Amino acid sequence: MRLALFDAARLGVVAPDGGALVDVTDALPWPHDPDPLTASWWRSLCRDFPSVAPALEQAAAAGPARPIGEVTLRAPALGPSKVLAAACNYGEHVTEMHGVQERTLGRVESWMMDFDVFLKAPSSIVGPGAGIVLPPDVVAAGHEVHHESELVVVIGRGGKDIPAESAMDAVLGFTAGLDITVRSAADRSRRKSYDTFSPLGPWIVTRDEVGDGSGLDILLTSGGEIRQSVNTRDMLVPVPEIVAYASSVMTLLPGDLLFTGAPAGVGPIASGEELEMSIGRIGSMGVHVV
Repeated sequence: MRLALFDAARLGVVAPDGGALVDVTDALPWPHDPDPLTASWWRSLCRDFPSVAPALEQAAAAGPARPIGEVTLRAPALGPSKVLAAACNYGEHVTEMHGVQERTLGRVESWMMDFDVFLKAPSSIVGPGAGIVLPPDVVAAGHEVHHESELVVVIGRGGKDIPAESAMDAVLGFTAGLDITVRSAADRSRRKSYDTFSPLGPWIVTRDEVGDGSGLDILLTSGGEIRQSVNTRDMLVPVPEIVAYASSVMTLLPGDLLFTGAPAGVGPIASGEELEMSIGRIGSMGVHVV
């Protein structure tokens, strides 16, 4: 199933071809609250999706379809307790980061070349069509701001110390995300947590359609130029193991997000650019840089 948030945080089920959706908000067993700070229905949906799915499917089959172009898609996330991100999860990206750090820092931070997870601020989330705002202080200091296109895991029931072999049972599904990053000597979480630095979209595809997230093509273009192109089978640490590792550090709660790592091809973005990101079997979204 493809689950979208649109307009005033309404819930929609998207057609398989991505061209239309049906509003299924009224089929939810909880009151609808569009405020991301208090929208507990969203976290309940992430946790209890298997039991709610039949009602959503029935509503989607019976309701009137609306063309995607007639609605405003929102980020498919409301008030996650945390946004986690994996570092150094593609071998070619690890190699390219040696050159990136030499150019932007004048040295290579060896500890940053190892796989790990870190936090991004939930307030950095924006949706499809949003503008990525380059921070004035960062621009004035001459720091590069880079794009990193990634597969993003949406946590379902979550848990603590989740075994890798059952990790996908804790997952709702997947979406596409950009982990926008300032290249400087500042703390990693700070450099990736500016407002608008986590575009997400266009919707969530549940794990029954995508499996464990392996074998998906990721493509990022700017003005038709290919910036990043990779398949998720090239991850050094696959999704179930990322979920297991992250849950060994902190409890994963329903609705939490987990960026799975940047592929090679990261590079600077500049005001006026239009970025288009797509992931096979999920969908595509565009954002612009301001």
